[in-house]
Order: sequence, then structure tokens, then C-alpha cells
Amino acid sequence: MEKRDHFASKIGFVLAAAGSAIGLGAIWKFPYMAGTNGGSVFVLLFIISTLLIGLPILLAEFVLGRKGQADAVTSFKRLKPGKNWFFIGWSGFFFSLIILSFYSVVGGWILSYLGRALMFSLDNNGNSDYGKLFESIISNPWEVLIGQAVFMILTVIIVRGGIEGGIERASRIMMPALLIFFVVLVIRSLTLDGAMEGVKFMFVPDWSYFNAQTMLLALGQAFFSLSVGVAGMMTYASYLPKDQKLGSSAFSVSMLNIGISLMAGLVIFPAVFALGYSPDEGPGLVFIILPAVFEQIPFGAFFMLMFFILLLFATLTSSIAMLETVVSIGIKNAYDKRKRAAWIYGLVIFLVGIPSALSFGVFSDIKILGKTFFDFADFLTSSIGLPLGALLISIFAGYVVKKSELIEELNISPVTFKSWYFIVRYLAPVAIILVFINAVISAFRG
Repeated sequence: MEKRDHFASKIGFVLAAAGSAIGLGAIWKFPYMAGTNGGSVFVLLFIISTLLIGLPILLAEFVLGRKGQADAVTSFKRLKPGKNWFFIGWSGFFFSLIILSFYSVVGGWILSYLGRALMFSLDNNGNSDYGKLFESIISNPWEVLIGQAVFMILTVIIVRGGIEGGIERASRIMMPALLIFFVVLVIRSLTLDGAMEGVKFMFVPDWSYFNAQTMLLALGQAFFSLSVGVAGMMTYASYLPKDQKLGSSAFSVSMLNIGISLMAGLVIFPAVFALGYSPDEGPGLVFIILPAVFEQIPFGAFFMLMFFILLLFATLTSSIAMLETVVSIGIKNAYDKRKRAAWIYGLVIFLVGIPSALSFGVFSDIKILGKTFFDFADFLTSSIGLPLGALLISIFAGYVVKKSELIEELNISPVTFKSWYFIVRYLAPVAIILVFINAVISAFRG
């Protein structure tokens, strides 16, 4: 048995944790969720949900993870010996596996675009039909399965390298590169003619979209993009030394998540309106609209290539967090089994994701509650699994762990602790229960 690995520095941990958040949740899912749910109101509810509920639960996961100093299942057993609370860890194992099973499908789509960008075949002198290209890619069974397999292999290679040598090293390279390039893209998008209509769409509220369903989706997006509720952040925090301050780390991760989400919107929506597209394109928004944006930029083919490389980076930083959660639970304290377990669970996730990969082709007519395999996996995790996991974590932190232990672990000011403790014990559970009930009702109505 080997000694437990640790992050080498606070910045390494923050970048890795932020990478889990700043992946497809921020760059792919946030824009299309905002675009299909009224824009500005969804954006506002997402920010509120992230700061008021997502951040406190993220901090709760950090506290529980570092105090447990083990995988999620073992940590719950250590925190409350002899009780059955460890099932929260197994819930995180299951939902992390399901999320990555369809997340890797999107990773495969990105690889398909990246391959074409490497050959400079995406940009066809402004005559490309990216809608048809996207449909042809996601409906091609061999292309999506090969792309998904390659993406999972890349994820496994990083995770098998461990925390400092694999995850932290990769995050230190990929996250700063992503941030810098997105600043450039935002500036370019905002200079397009008609771009301000997209800015208004994001920031001038249309209150007709303010309803329970939008609140549910915004809260689900906050959980999805912060990676809370599936023990991923708890797993990362278990690799933190005791001298690291959890409060500032949680705040940094949350603000980076909000910032990149807004930047992704500012890249896409100004371009959507400037080029005459509809903002409700759905999951294909980043694959249909952004390539069209690059056609308006000098040397657009080169920038398109760079974008898909960095989008791949962002996607990988999220996927490695989910696979790490699964692997850490699978090996428990037997760290010498990490490399083998990474390959085994990577294969399992690939197999589970096959129906999602084929959802837009040969399996397109198969529905669960009126949803394709891909959409159902997304709904099951974003609207059910993540809120449920977040609820259980808030209950455990607020009512099961001794208050004195939380104070000692957090080491924050009394006023800040009281505010956090109140939210975790009362506000967060009530909000989550309300939107969870609404999710179940909406599913059966659909």
C-alpha cells in the first residue's frame, strides 16, 4: 500500500477543482441552457443559485473531504462510524459514472471537430453548413463511438498518473491557457455588428421566463457546473493538507465558474444575434455557432483549431474529476491499484455511455420518459442525482457532524461560519427539496 497522494500547492488544488467546474458545464451546457430558457433570467438565477446554495454546499464537500482524508465512502464511514451515511459516497460513485458516460460522448464530438480543424477542413470559405455537419457527426455511430473511446483513453491516462503527477500537472497547463484564450474570444465576439443584442439577451431580464422550471434548471446547472452533489469536490479536498484554507478556495472556484460561464455566454450570444442565429439551438450551440464566428475572423481556421484544443482541455479537466471520484472509491486505500482501476472503470464508463453515444443515430427512436438515452442521462444526473446528493451532503454537514468539528476544520470568522451553517442547515435543504419535487413532477408530465 502506498502513501496517500496530495496536491502540491493551493493553486494546484484550486485549478484542479475549478477545472472540474470550468468544463463542459460552463462552456457547453451553460450557454445552451441559458439560450433555451430566456437568457438573462436564467443567468441571474444561476448566479444566485451558485453563490447562495452551490458555494455553501461546495464548502461543505471541502470540509467533509479533507476531514475524512479518504475516498468518499471511507470518509463518511470515518466521519460517522457504525452508521449508513456512507451510501452518500456510493451515490456519488454511481452518478459520477453516469455523468461521465454521456460527458465523454460530448468529448468525442469535440475530438471529431478537432480532427477536422487539424486538417483545416471546418472552414470552407464561409460556405460551411455547421448545422448539417453537427448532425452528420452525432448521427454517425462509428465516429461517435471512436471519439468517445479516445476521449476516455485520454482521461484514464491522466487519472492513472495520480494527483500531483497527473491531475495537478495537467490542470496547471490547461486552465490558464483556457482563460487567456477566452478573453481574446470575448473581445472579438463583442466587436461584431449587432453584438449588443446578445449582451442584452444575457443581462436585461425578461421576467416572463421567471418560473419554477427555470429556477430548477438554474439550480441544477449550478450543481452540474460546480460538480457538487457527486462527491467529486469531496474527493479532491481529501488530497488537501490541513494548512490550506477551505473558505477562500471554495470562493475562488465558485467565482471562476461564474466568470467563465459568463465569458462563454459573451462569446456565443453576441455572435448568435450578430450572425442571425437563434439562441435556442440547444446542445449543438457551441458546435454550430462558434465555428461560424471564426469564419468572421482573419486566420479563423487557426483560431478554430486553438478553440477546440482548449475546449478539449476544459472537458478533460472535468472528466478527470469524475473518473477520480469513481477510481478512488473503487480502490479505497489500495493506491497501488490506481493504474489498473483507472483502465477498468474507464472501460465500464465507455460501455455504459454507448446508448448515449448512439442517441442521435441508431437509438434516436428509443425514449425514456420522452427523452433519448443522452437526454435522460443528463436529466437523471442534473435534475435528480446532483440535487439529491447536494441535499444529503447539506443534511450530513448541518445535522450529523458535530458543530465544533466543523468550526475547527473551517477556521473562518464566527460571522461567516454562522451564515454558512444557517444556509447548509436550513436554506439549502428547503430550496433543493422544492426544485427536486418539481423535477420529478415535470419528468412524469413529460
